[in-house]
Amino acid sequence: MLKKSFRLKNKSAFSATYKIKHSYFKNGIILWVGRKKTDLDIPTKVGFVVSKKTHKRAVKRNRLKRLMRESYRLLQKEENLFSSQEYISLIFVGLDKALKNDFKETQKTILQLLEQIHD
Repeated sequence: MLKKSFRLKNKSAFSATYKIKHSYFKNGIILWVGRKKTDLDIPTKVGFVVSKKTHKRAVKRNRLKRLMRESYRLLQKEENLFSSQEYISLIFVGLDKALKNDFKETQKTILQLLEQIHD
């Protein structure tokens, strides 16, 4: 579980991140990237979203969110987040293609998305 200081919660924070229109796609997961930080001391906030349109069953949606969250948490623990920590917020959006993936595939996809971030 991610610590509270790293979670993106507010609707306005999600909207602000989406408004930047800076995204990456890989294997059924979209990564939305917010603005760059001016103060590097504040932590990067991360949100995980799986729409009801992706799958009608909450169990399936929550499983995908848990897989993405745990993948990110482990990468954070290893300090293997590349340049993603230069941004205020990140949002991972799971699509129906990602529902079939197991943990290893999801972790690999999250890692590849984080590698893609550059400006």
